[in-house]
Amino acid sequence: MQAASSSGANAQMTDYWNGSAGEKWVRLEAILDEQLSPFGEAVLAAARLKVGEHILDIGCGCGATTLDAARSVGSAGVATGVDISRPMLARAAARARTLGLGQARFECADAQTQPFPSASVDAVISRFGVMFFDDPKTAFTNLARTTKRGGRLVFVCWQNIAANPWMALPMMAAMQHITIDRPIDPNAPGPMAFADGERVRGILANAGWTGINVHPLELQVSVGGGLSLAEAADFMMELGPTAQPLKDADPATRERVRGAIMEAITPYATNAGVRLGSAAWVITARAAG
Repeated sequence: MQAASSSGANAQMTDYWNGSAGEKWVRLEAILDEQLSPFGEAVLAAARLKVGEHILDIGCGCGATTLDAARSVGSAGVATGVDISRPMLARAAARARTLGLGQARFECADAQTQPFPSASVDAVISRFGVMFFDDPKTAFTNLARTTKRGGRLVFVCWQNIAANPWMALPMMAAMQHITIDRPIDPNAPGPMAFADGERVRGILANAGWTGINVHPLELQVSVGGGLSLAEAADFMMELGPTAQPLKDADPATRERVRGAIMEAITPYATNAGVRLGSAAWVITARAAG
């Protein structure tokens, strides 16, 4: 497969995930996996992977979901994680080697444009990795072509930010001290691009998928996988809506934002860390063939 390019489709996202963002996700891999693991588990439960199947994991990041899929399909199957972030893919490949999961493979490729072999996989899965395409219809058409007739598509994506207090609460606290611009186009590529479940249903139907279901998934998440109050505040400043506005903020501003976030999340601190609500969609479909 060809390596993802920083020109053409998804160029902005390619540059973003191969820069500081990708390096940040590698650094925070363990706590991100801890926080997001219930969502990956929901994807795998819906996908019902079988021994010997070939699986494609889109936007695999540091590989957690791909590695779980590899365990499910066993040595007779293949789980291929695809991403545009070389730093995260390097980490994913290292994890697979450490675990001795030879059936887990990782490719640097853009799922929107990559000419995967036709009808080559039994299932396409993703944990929050499909919301970043410039052209979602083209991307999902490509993935439908890649999937065997009747093969499964299962992914999880965020609902709107108002339904996700773990993102909304620190954002509102930070906005007391910094400006956070809302996207002009709510459907623009990014974490919340698929917040409208019915829009996603339409995209998939037009891209060659059938039997489409949109299931709500609401969970209490341990922010950063059970971090202390202060650590959770620092984590929220590094990821999510506050990260970019704080990138060039002076130390005094950062400290004010940190204090505001800590005050906002204190009521949600438990012995298991800061626990806040989240809301996602679990999307399932089948390739029409």
